[in-house]
Amino acid sequence: MRPQTSLRTTLTAIALATAALAAQAADAVHIDPKILSQDVKVLSSDEFEGRGPNTAGETKTVNYIIDQFKQAGLQPGGDLVDGKRGWTQDVPLGRFEISGPVDVSVTAGGTTKTFTQGNEVAVRAAMTGAKSVDFKNAPLVFVGYGVTAPERKWDDFKGQDLKGKLAVVLINDPDFETGKGDFGGKAMTYYGRWTYKFEELARRGALGTLIVHETAPASYGWATVKNSNTNVQYDIVRKNPLEAHAPVEAWIQRDVAVDLFKHAGLDFDKLKKQAQARTFKPVELKGVTMSAHYAVDAKVITSKNVLAVRPGSEHPDQVVIYSGHWDHLGVGLPDAKGDKIYNGAVDNATGIAALLELGRAYAKAPAPKRSVVFLAVTAEEKGLLGSEYYANNPVYPLGKTVGVINMDALSPYGPSRDFTISGSAKLDLLDRLVAKARQNGIRYSADPKPEAGHFFRSDHFPFAKHGVPAISFGSGEDWEQGGVAAGKAAEDKYVSVAYHQPADEWSASWPFTGMARDLGVLYSVGRDLADSGAWPNWSKDSEFRAARDASASERK
Repeated sequence: MRPQTSLRTTLTAIALATAALAAQAADAVHIDPKILSQDVKVLSSDEFEGRGPNTAGETKTVNYIIDQFKQAGLQPGGDLVDGKRGWTQDVPLGRFEISGPVDVSVTAGGTTKTFTQGNEVAVRAAMTGAKSVDFKNAPLVFVGYGVTAPERKWDDFKGQDLKGKLAVVLINDPDFETGKGDFGGKAMTYYGRWTYKFEELARRGALGTLIVHETAPASYGWATVKNSNTNVQYDIVRKNPLEAHAPVEAWIQRDVAVDLFKHAGLDFDKLKKQAQARTFKPVELKGVTMSAHYAVDAKVITSKNVLAVRPGSEHPDQVVIYSGHWDHLGVGLPDAKGDKIYNGAVDNATGIAALLELGRAYAKAPAPKRSVVFLAVTAEEKGLLGSEYYANNPVYPLGKTVGVINMDALSPYGPSRDFTISGSAKLDLLDRLVAKARQNGIRYSADPKPEAGHFFRSDHFPFAKHGVPAISFGSGEDWEQGGVAAGKAAEDKYVSVAYHQPADEWSASWPFTGMARDLGVLYSVGRDLADSGAWPNWSKDSEFRAARDASASERK
């Protein structure tokens, strides 16, 4: 062997060995369950006041996240300030709060009955910019599921004039109870989501909307509805708010609605069944009217998204995003114990703890080829507003955003044999996650409750609407200790007694070992993407494929 050839061979071997060591270092990641627990404990402590936007709790939360990112060694990834990246992105929001009492009454059969905010009804603060809501004897009209879906030849309104009237509407899709039909069976479409109901009735010029609450189709109990709708509301700043919000947006208890139907000589269950067919026509609740008066404090505030970045070594303009929402419900109505702080330990201090630990892992590893962004968004609980704002005002171009891995309400318990995602979307990003999980002995389980519409309830959704491949990771229910029975029991208990309630508090008994294991998988998926030239996409039949393909030229 000639000396020159020998030298070349030796240098090649050294280069390959160095690359292998770098790859090994990049793939080897340690996620510490104790640190996850500590972050959740701090973020969900009473000191952080439920992490409500535009409160002292926001200031403490944002400062804590920034401090942890700094300590990890990440770089600021937010808005440009004097030519340099800051740690945050300003998010202007409309803030709406009912001030003073909520006077709501219903007149039926000549008798007037007063409703109590949070009991019979849950009335949201008007998000139209109006300083008060005041109306008397407004007629009520039942509009079924309140759906207009031309592609399904479905129209629940049949030309009904709703001006000056309150529309009574069912939650979820017409297929929910039968499990079959034009809306895909049990899996909720966007037509079934409460946000769609409010938006559609606003488009039709209704005075307002009363969504009938039923636990099964809503996927949560009345306590969740009450706590989520009777506190401060937020929205992105809109030029024409009446196009998105009617003056009145409210929920009504099922039994209360049934009684109103009865006073109008109507059978609620019979009409509900009729509403499951496209032949349904709106029905007025004759002799039943509603009156209300309440003041609204409306103003514009600025909240913060927090961004950190691990810059890419070769393609810094191409980004992989990990996201989670830092906010919760703040301080609200007291529970039976008098607790008014909605600590949000699982929802979503776990997601932020995950984001921080992943940031630490990337900071310790060799630089990825593409940049990796850690995005902590505001106002998810107010309608995905922080992620909605980012998706409409991206710090990093969406066309060059490789994918988004969102983390929302992760399990603080032990490992599961499976994992899931919110909804049933088909995309390459999920295929990669499934394959990586399989290498770690973890299987994919489809969303166990597609009827709950989780796909539309997490911060990946605004990205999906813009075509960016995005998923929201969900912890599995098939626990290694106790199986499906134990996992499902824990989930059911959480939804019943803690979700969007003051009882969502940190527990010293939580091991966080399952979450740590899962984050190792999420790290590997994101790392592979960050070190590759791949551009995942949606399936060809996905409603988000066209938006992604429209930005294809940016990725050449």
